[in-house]
Amino acid sequence: MRVVFMGTPDFAVPSLEALAAAHDVTLALTRPDAVRGRGRALVPSPVKERALELGLPVLETSRVTPEVMEALRAAAPDVICVAAYGCILPDEVLGLAPAGCVNVHASLLPRWRGAAPIQRSILAGDAETGVSIMRIGHGVDTGAFCAQASTPVGEKSAEELTSELACMGAELLVETLPAVMDGTAEWVEQDEALVTHAAKIEKSELALDPADAARDNALRVQASGDTAPARCVVAGRGVRVCAARATAPGPAAGEVSVARGRVLLGCADGALELARVKPDGKREMDASAWAAGLRGDGIRWERV
Repeated sequence: MRVVFMGTPDFAVPSLEALAAAHDVTLALTRPDAVRGRGRALVPSPVKERALELGLPVLETSRVTPEVMEALRAAAPDVICVAAYGCILPDEVLGLAPAGCVNVHASLLPRWRGAAPIQRSILAGDAETGVSIMRIGHGVDTGAFCAQASTPVGEKSAEELTSELACMGAELLVETLPAVMDGTAEWVEQDEALVTHAAKIEKSELALDPADAARDNALRVQASGDTAPARCVVAGRGVRVCAARATAPGPAAGEVSVARGRVLLGCADGALELARVKPDGKREMDASAWAAGLRGDGIRWERV
């Protein structure tokens, strides 16, 4: 099977690898190198790096130009597979391959259509999430799906859940493609009454707050990452909370308890027990090691 693949971040890499192992990937499209890190250097996307390692032809583009269309036609795909590409595809792309365009989406559609399905699932306290193999249409994640796989959310961090779903999606994509290609896949239209929207996470949404429930704060930590960290101010200094859990009982809301290696931030109903933190300007460390530097009674914490 001749496949054109479109993807950009780490989430897309397992799908690319699985397709390359099972089929003929004639072209990999990805977004252009981006400026990242303190050195402000141009860094290739994870998909570009892996595609080059696999010896696959790569085309970098953030939009479909006439030149891109020419390259797509030359690749002559039987199907186009997409995983977190980050670009709206026009009709001429959607109709190019005989089997159409299929997408690996990181949610159990119709729940969590949009840019941040994994983080939204965590923040909402969902018991489970998963992946869907869907058709790409004109709306945002509105197409019918033909396969889904689920996994418990539990206490998995956004990074851990992203990695798990990426692998699940890759496996499901390869399993599903033969049926997509021969027309035997059973497509299920999404129930619009069950739709929820996964808007991009704003940094302010993950600010920890002593006025909120301990579980809400714990979910913010669980959903956080480098681009949107869970932060607060302790003893007047900013700190990122990298790992934590809700517990009870604890100190009063806004108070900090440090005892026997445990660091508790008092919330509206219990406490947030810190496990790993990254104080501003310092490296990530165990919360107990960081708390050894907190001095005096009546230490308080607050929202950033």
